[in-house]
Amino acid sequence: MKKKRIRRIIVAILLIALVVLVGLFVYDKFFKKEEVKEVKVISKIDKYGYTLKENKPKEYKDMFKELEKILNEDEVDEEKYVSQIAKMYIYDFYSLNDKAAKTDVGGVDFVYKEALENYLKKAQDTYYKYVESNIYNNRKQTLPVVTNIQVGEVTQKAFAYGDKTDEKAYFVKMAWEYTNSQFNGYQKEATLVFIHDGVKLCLVELQ
Repeated sequence: MKKKRIRRIIVAILLIALVVLVGLFVYDKFFKKEEVKEVKVISKIDKYGYTLKENKPKEYKDMFKELEKILNEDEVDEEKYVSQIAKMYIYDFYSLNDKAAKTDVGGVDFVYKEALENYLKKAQDTYYKYVESNIYNNRKQTLPVVTNIQVGEVTQKAFAYGDKTDEKAYFVKMAWEYTNSQFNGYQKEATLVFIHDGVKLCLVELQ
């Protein structure tokens, strides 16, 4: 009788331990919410509405510093300005590795406000559609990163957008590559169209 009682106690302890382990597994898998770190803005160009977040790659941070220099000149060289934001746009939009989810669309700082809603929807339905969430920094997906961005011909001519016509809109030819040859079949050239919106130049079309 004593041995049977000991066996029952052991079995009960093992069952309790098993229930606890299963409970911990289920909680960790389905209910535990890992802390999502808030992304801080580390630099701003207030007059133009540009911001730099701490999670951006070093390459983008360096480009942002260069943009600050261009825009802090007593007289802003618009061709340098548009060339720099064209480079930044290409890097930020087509590099997906630093994006937290498909809703984390790059390049929004440079897009004309009246085109932004359509821009975000189109990006999420196409290029960003299959970007897996990385809000807990556990993504295993391989994603493209842009490199070797080249600014080609920069021209000015009239461009109509909605009820607005900019007689001196900028057309900027761009070419770029990717750090991983796996993405060599992805888009690698485009013409970006920027119009004036006050002192700011804004992207309205990607050709």
